[in-house]
Amino acid sequence: MRRNNYPYQPLNQHPSGPHPASHDALEAENEQAAEELKQKIGALKSLTIDIGNEVRYQDKLLRGIDDDMDRTSGFLGNTMTRVVRLAKQGGGARQMCYMFLFVLVVFFILWITLKFK
Repeated sequence: MRRNNYPYQPLNQHPSGPHPASHDALEAENEQAAEELKQKIGALKSLTIDIGNEVRYQDKLLRGIDDDMDRTSGFLGNTMTRVVRLAKQGGGARQMCYMFLFVLVVFFILWITLKFK
C-alpha cells in the first residue's frame, strides 16, 4: 500500500546502460551504514544492560533502607511507650528531669567535641 504524501520513490530495479557501478556503490554504502547501525545498537544494548543493573542495585539499597527505617520506627515507638509509662508512674517527673538533663549534657559534649575538632 502506497501513501500519496510519502516522498520516497524507489530506484529503478533494472538499470539500463552503464549504471551497474553506481548500484555496487549503493550496496557498499548500505553495507557500511548497516555496520555502523549494528555498532550503535550494540552500544545501546550494553548501555541498557548497565542501566538495568544499576536500577536493580539501587532498588536493593532502597529496600534495605526501608527495612532499616521500619525497624528504627518500631524501636522508637517502643521507647516512647516506655518513656510515657515511666512519666505516668509516681516520681516520674523527677526521672524525666534527670533524663532531659542527661540528654542535654550529651548533646553539649558532642557539640564541644565537633566544634573544636
